[in-house]
Amino acid sequence: MNAARSSKPILVLGGTGKTGRRIVERLEKLGVPTRVGSRSANPSFDWEDRTTWPGALEGTSAVYVSYFPDLAVPGAPEAVRAFAELAVNSGVRRLVLLSGRGEEEAERAEQLIQASGADWTILRASWFNQNFSENFLRDAILDGTIALPVGGVMEPFVDAEDIADVAVAALTENGHEGRLYELTGPRLLTFADAIDEIARASKKSLTFMEITPAQYADALTQLAVPGDFVSLVMYLFTTVLDGRNAHLTDGVQRALGRAPRDFADYARETAATGVWESPA
Repeated sequence: MNAARSSKPILVLGGTGKTGRRIVERLEKLGVPTRVGSRSANPSFDWEDRTTWPGALEGTSAVYVSYFPDLAVPGAPEAVRAFAELAVNSGVRRLVLLSGRGEEEAERAEQLIQASGADWTILRASWFNQNFSENFLRDAILDGTIALPVGGVMEPFVDAEDIADVAVAALTENGHEGRLYELTGPRLLTFADAIDEIARASKKSLTFMEITPAQYADALTQLAVPGDFVSLVMYLFTTVLDGRNAHLTDGVQRALGRAPRDFADYARETAATGVWESPA
């Protein structure tokens, strides 16, 4: 199957999110029929409402599977399995799953996708660069002080642009079936290193502070962050970011034949958009 030549649309779950919207933009530029999978789309898609799944899947040739809020949450693998079974029974042949490095629940979801009977590709990604500009860390950067419960742990931050490029290749080209691509950036950085890169690129005075997990959880709670999201964030910061992912991989190179984007390039290009400038 070559999805790029199919008249059937490709469904992009999380089609308005960090990776999904980039994938949608690329597919549309290629002229590939594309369907956005989100609660605001028509037909709508909601992971929490399984009655929306058949309509979103109807007539599609392939699906980019991005689980919200994260594959690490309880019940995520089971939901992914149910969705994959429905997709295959609906005639979908190609599934591309966005997964996370070092997450036990994510690896369970990977195994279930692999057993679904579909032509599968797994994208196992590191911490996104864009978490600093399109997520809760942006507010901390605007404030000038970034306090997190991480010390000197190294992380190979990966760019969402690279993830989108790999996903589009897997959705539209032959040769990516049955491949697990572990996606990282080209170098290891601590969070303090990343903040220094952003400070240089944005010409802002930024301070990174290491705090305890308890202090961070308390700060999120005081900001009225929902408890389930606090639990997820704490899991990512205290369990996943324990050094288990402190090594580079060649996933981007294997999938695309080029090196991954460097964090410094991300910081420079993102700073130029003004996203880290404080409002007047």
